Amino acid sequence: MSLYITALLIGVICGLRAFMGPAAVSWAARLGWLPVEGSWAAFMGYAYTPYIWSVLAAVELVTDQLPKTPSRKVPPQFGARILSGGFCGAVIGTAGGSLIGGLVAGIVGAVLGTLGGAELRGRLAKAFGKDMPAALIEDAIAIVGAYLIVHA
Repeated sequence: MSLYITALLIGVICGLRAFMGPAAVSWAARLGWLPVEGSWAAFMGYAYTPYIWSVLAAVELVTDQLPKTPSRKVPPQFGARILSGGFCGAVIGTAGGSLIGGLVAGIVGAVLGTLGGAELRGRLAKAFGKDMPAALIEDAIAIVGAYLIVHA
């Protein structure tokens, strides 16, 4: 898969769940699927880094189900997703020799994932008559998608 497409797609995952992308990228670096050793992003492959990101992603999966969780489209939530997508894209870009290209692709993906994910979840929630099944489907898409993207 092309570097830019990979960065764009991991950005989409960050738009769905802000911490899922960094968790997946960190595991990919740790398992040697993403060669970042010797670069600024080497810390993503350190022994404890994937566990830290994974705990943050798990907490996000739980808090997303809470009724008082704000919309992903409010500025702080949207901004976090853009930062996450850009960061993950930059790590992937670094591994492929194009930090800036990866960064930009990750940001674009995060915007697409944030807006598209909100629309998809809204439509699914309307079809189901409640939000919980839609949220769980979105969680599954984020988890499986993140794995497939970094493993490719």
